[in-house]
Amino acid sequence: MRTIEPIAKFDFAFSQFCLRHRFSLPFARVSQAISHTGDGHLYAVIGLLAWLIDDTLGLMFLLTGLLSFALELPLYWASKNLFKRRRPQELSELLPSFITPSDRYSLPSGHTAAAFLMANLLGHFYPDTQILALSWASLIATARILLGVHFFTDVLIGALLGMSCATSAIAIMGA
Repeated sequence: MRTIEPIAKFDFAFSQFCLRHRFSLPFARVSQAISHTGDGHLYAVIGLLAWLIDDTLGLMFLLTGLLSFALELPLYWASKNLFKRRRPQELSELLPSFITPSDRYSLPSGHTAAAFLMANLLGHFYPDTQILALSWASLIATARILLGVHFFTDVLIGALLGMSCATSAIAIMGA
């Protein structure tokens, strides 16, 4: 476990930097709104709209998205229960949490995984949206840190998980 000690120290120091300043509460209010866009409902709307607007490419986008999430969700839950990493506020009363997380453990960030999964799919199927989609996913990842429910490495691994699942689904679908 000594090999991950420097990572844990970095995560804690980074969380302190992000959460212990006079602007924490205003940042948390904005972060909560940003984070809410990654709760899941928007992904279904995007997929259905793509299908309604563009029969062929939109249907492939929707089906690839469903496969991506079918890959991502079991890996996400297995990882959470394998690592059982406690959330920032559980490790120190010095670190506030501005929302109640939907589950117990922090690694990986599910919001971040889903956001980067969707950003990858959007960028692949609709290249003009790539910069906007990746920016939006990065804002969700940042919001999760600023809300005090994830460490930096939680969102980093979440982003890698989401991108990997999207890339795998694109390859499987031959899209």
